[in-house]
Amino acid sequence: MKTRILSGLMMLPLLAFIYFGGLALCLFCLAVAVLGVREFYKGFETIGIKPCKPIGYAAALALYGIGYLYPSSELYMLWFFGVTVASLLYLFRIEERVLSDAMATMTGAFYVVYFSFHVYLIDGTKTPILLWLVLFSAFGTDVFAYFSGFLFGRHKLCPKISPKKTIEGAIGGTLGSIALCAGFGWFLAPELFYHCLVIGFLGAVVAQFGDLTASIFKRKMGIKDYGNLIPGHGGVLDRFDSILFTAPLIYYYILFVV
Repeated sequence: MKTRILSGLMMLPLLAFIYFGGLALCLFCLAVAVLGVREFYKGFETIGIKPCKPIGYAAALALYGIGYLYPSSELYMLWFFGVTVASLLYLFRIEERVLSDAMATMTGAFYVVYFSFHVYLIDGTKTPILLWLVLFSAFGTDVFAYFSGFLFGRHKLCPKISPKKTIEGAIGGTLGSIALCAGFGWFLAPELFYHCLVIGFLGAVVAQFGDLTASIFKRKMGIKDYGNLIPGHGGVLDRFDSILFTAPLIYYYILFVV
């Protein structure tokens, strides 16, 4: 537990990037995307699949470059086309590569790079203050789920995916996320209070889906953690797996509801 708390404190500098936004946030998210896709691809390598790291890195640089310099939906579609074509061209050395190499390359670009990009996209909306809810819903769910499961956990949630997670922990994490987001809305964004309540609930649900999805990948890859960059939490993806789901949810909620 002590290690978990200390590793959580190491994430506090992230608050500064959220506060300043703009280029600082863009560069931070880019770094997370590059490190994350590297860890993701290394996980595949443990089971003999060989995704193309240069394509993953180039995809991250291109997407964040487009987002910062030319925020255009047409260019985003060009990015999807480019990643897909590059991944398929990677198969042209047919004697050296198999279909799963290209599929893993595309999955890493879309799952890690594209999903993480939504953190930066929220900063460019008319309600960038809701970017804080990405953290409150993701990390709040994780922390409250951990302590709720530790204190009250009796019934397993998904034992074949993540044996330590419990139904009680999931409920506690959801209530904790709602409470944090509600408190944020009440004091800092009263005009968005009811939206904060909804995001607190939905964010908690998708955060846990994100965590379980990462667990499925790791279980299939035969690894415990994606890396060892953060003590107590493994690699970048081990810490940001839930954010990969909460950030897109909140961005599209802002886009279509707020």
